[in-house]
Amino acid sequence: MDMDKEEIFKNLAKCVVDGDEEGAKRWAEEAIKNNIDAYEAIMKGLAEGMKVVSELYEKGEYYVPEVLLSASAMNMAVEILKPHIKVDRTAKPITVVLGVVEGDIHDIGKNLVKIMLDSAGFRVIDLGKDVPLQEFVKAVKEHGAEVIGMSALMTTTMPGMKKVVELLVSEGYRDKVKIMIGGAPTTMEYARSIGADSWGKDASEAVGIVRSLTAK
Repeated sequence: MDMDKEEIFKNLAKCVVDGDEEGAKRWAEEAIKNNIDAYEAIMKGLAEGMKVVSELYEKGEYYVPEVLLSASAMNMAVEILKPHIKVDRTAKPITVVLGVVEGDIHDIGKNLVKIMLDSAGFRVIDLGKDVPLQEFVKAVKEHGAEVIGMSALMTTTMPGMKKVVELLVSEGYRDKVKIMIGGAPTTMEYARSIGADSWGKDASEAVGIVRSLTAK
């Protein structure tokens, strides 16, 4: 008997919230078996679970170890679902450069954004954490990126984002690339004030933002 799609999404989300790797793998396999769209399973199941995890973390009910377990469970399921995602192979993929700015080593959010963008068929150049600011500019030039995604989790490292925007301006690359930022202390107001194009509250918004920024 085919399982109800919503039930599978609900269970995928629950496994992410619980940090249950085995369960996440099992339900991802169940989704494939029931011919459920793999991308939908990621966005409506796993990503929804991660949204709950973000909220629990913000409320201080979850700490870094729990978040890492949840991210790991999500990763396991994504690995199973990813080969089944229907991506337009004929279109040239949009390239996104991702990184956590210099001085900041908090990369959980950035890693989740990478999973989301990967799943949606974008080409992701992941610079990692504590990225020297000039590296963002270098990566844009090197890979012909259309979008830069920067994150900061500390107010002390946020000014690095503004510096990257300024570097892009001074090197004549600002109009060639869209910039999105994220991280707990950031806001849309801050994004606008530094000359970025967009801001994401959490990883689940990343795909929509990149799509809208690159819509022709």
